Amino acid sequence: MLLVYAMSREGGRTEVVTLILTGIAVNAFAGALIGLCIFFADNAQISQITFWQLGSLAQATWPKVLAVLPCALLGLTVAPFHARKLDLLALGERPARHLGVDVERLRLVLVLVVALLTAAAVAVAGIISFVGLLVPHLLRMAAGPGHRFLVPGSALGGALVLVAADLAARTVAAPAELPLGVLTALFGSPFFFWLLRRTRRKQGGWA
Repeated sequence: MLLVYAMSREGGRTEVVTLILTGIAVNAFAGALIGLCIFFADNAQISQITFWQLGSLAQATWPKVLAVLPCALLGLTVAPFHARKLDLLALGERPARHLGVDVERLRLVLVLVVALLTAAAVAVAGIISFVGLLVPHLLRMAAGPGHRFLVPGSALGGALVLVAADLAARTVAAPAELPLGVLTALFGSPFFFWLLRRTRRKQGGWA
């Protein structure tokens, strides 16, 4: 993440579009490295890598929970202190700067916090997609855009959705267990598509 941020920075500022595009390029490179790992792996390792990519809580143990806990506590402690600044940033970068927000510093801190939280979760549970998109948008539609509620609410709501999805993954095809990442993507991707169309319709297009 530091590499992505450094490559996106120019003239002391970072544009969101450049940051996203650089992240896509780095993600493609990391995907190629995973492909090389699969190419040189034996059958048992290929199976482990494949199930990790599908996402699952089947291997959850207390030592792994304790390994993730410091990262989670750090993120959940730091993020709420920036709720007001996030509310101002939602107005746009220029208005936020006029209102006294150091946009670059705020972006760097929160990008690093989110990267730390995501990396810790993915290292333990694999790739479980769309939870981070589904829950915050549902809460925003239900309770408004205020980040003082949205940040802790998303953390708690995301945990509840993940537990419910894991329960469904373990019971729908019992005694087999559906990959959790596949289940969340099956429900999350149609919701994301609906959300894109809804937002575009409300705004009258993206232009």
